[in-house]
Amino acid sequence: MPEEMNIEEQSVVEVELDSLNSAGSPRLSGESPEHVHVLAAAQSPLPPIVVHRATMKVIDGFHRVKAARLRGAETIEARFFDGDEAEAFVLAVRLNVRHGLPLALADRKRAAERIIASHPQWSDRRVATVTGVSPGTVGDIRKRTVPGRTPESRRVGQDGRVRPLDGSAGRMLAGELLAANPGLSLRQVARAAGISPETARDVRNRLHNGDDLVPRQCRRKTPAVLVAAREDFTEELLARRPELVAQGPSQRSGRSRTDIAPDRAMLVKRLKADPALRFTETGRNLLRLLALHTLRKEEWDAIINNVPPHCTDIVADLARQFADLWSEFAVRIKDDVAQIG
Repeated sequence: MPEEMNIEEQSVVEVELDSLNSAGSPRLSGESPEHVHVLAAAQSPLPPIVVHRATMKVIDGFHRVKAARLRGAETIEARFFDGDEAEAFVLAVRLNVRHGLPLALADRKRAAERIIASHPQWSDRRVATVTGVSPGTVGDIRKRTVPGRTPESRRVGQDGRVRPLDGSAGRMLAGELLAANPGLSLRQVARAAGISPETARDVRNRLHNGDDLVPRQCRRKTPAVLVAAREDFTEELLARRPELVAQGPSQRSGRSRTDIAPDRAMLVKRLKADPALRFTETGRNLLRLLALHTLRKEEWDAIINNVPPHCTDIVADLARQFADLWSEFAVRIKDDVAQIG
């Protein structure tokens, strides 16, 4: 939504206070009189408000409007927004979460409920980004507010890309592509199957280890008939590439994280000795980031077991975002090397 993204670039105009419509504030309890008086008493000019051009509703700046009235002003500086009313509300929430007097948690949850109703195709993470609550909270609100609704098969993420809620089909397609064309890059497989590069990596690892292509936690939420179909599909792929099952189950499962961690530490130590990394600022930054992931399994378990319950949604979401960043990082440095070669 371009207007939402570049609202600060819109021209500033003077509008009459009497022409403004103050209905539709995302604040359930209304504006704060104390904050209004603080703004009114300040000597500095009030920042421009944001107004929905079609309805003249105030999107952002309810406190500033009241402060201007207390000052005895008849006009106020404003920027216009030209989207529809649903988009205007999204922008109102985004701006009120981002600056000024913060929205209360109850206001943000109510805003998430309203945005879910007006934008059911949006992912939980995208709604969470707008409202300032965790994706898990958005998911709970979605389940509570639309319990009888048939869930959408695809949702739009915060990057604007459409992704399936159930990635099983994409995983199975990725498995077929990798089985038929082992030389394909993860980015090529991800693009063709409509999944992320990290999911493509997971599929490749599962295919190599002889595991089901769909994680067990996903299968628990899926009808048994589909689970059976996926397992049959995995068996068919493995039958096409018997070399994947030539090893015993204990060998196919790969080394444990305890075994891998020392290898990671050794590799990072070796990288630290490389002058190309040690003597550049970007190289040292990279080494610091890599060193964070050389913890032993026991250390990871201790961290996991001591995350406060009220922080788990946020920490888990950040971990997923960081995993996505590392995945993209891995793909890009591989591609850059290929292009140089």
